[in-house]
Amino acid sequence: MLNLPASPKQRLIIFTRYPEPGKTKTRLIPVLGSVGAANFQRKMTEHTILQVKQLQKVIDISVAVWFSGGDLRLMQKWLGLDLVYQPQGEGDLGSRMARSLFEAFQSGAQKAIIIGTDCPGLNAQILATAFDKLRTFDLVLGPAIDGGYYLIGLRQPIPELFANIEWGTAQVFQRTVEIAQKLNLSHVNLVSLADVDRPEDLSIWEQAFVGEG
Repeated sequence: MLNLPASPKQRLIIFTRYPEPGKTKTRLIPVLGSVGAANFQRKMTEHTILQVKQLQKVIDISVAVWFSGGDLRLMQKWLGLDLVYQPQGEGDLGSRMARSLFEAFQSGAQKAIIIGTDCPGLNAQILATAFDKLRTFDLVLGPAIDGGYYLIGLRQPIPELFANIEWGTAQVFQRTVEIAQKLNLSHVNLVSLADVDRPEDLSIWEQAFVGEG
């Protein structure tokens, strides 16, 4: 099988939101204000995209940005014309993630990974490791310190992993592992990282960029 660049068998899906003041990072608005919170969302997403571009220098992947808020024109103006964009559409986070994976595998991917943009510690090295682990495991998870996960990777669509979960709670990671065990999926965890969602998390972002000018 030729692995042609036009259809890499490895898909990275990035979930993000267009940084519109008042509609993004709302839990940070009390500290940063609505414009400050939107700018923060903008910076976090741009940081994630930078890591992904580093990864693309090392391994052959296709990248799709699944967005909410804004529209295609606004997303292209913000992050450039060289990325594929897809609106997240309706439903809870689980159904939107399941949909994005289904689309990836339908279009020929053999490994697919979803990440968000809330995790300053997520870098190209961790992403490369995640794709590598999918050679031997059915499921790769990146546990977030708050009880969720910052990354999920699969080799086939498994909608059960995204059903009957209370998203945004401290049980998301544990519940996902329990479902995986019931389905007899082999799974591996990556390094635990911190998400930045609440005012008390902002120091994580600042620490991640000490010395970056």
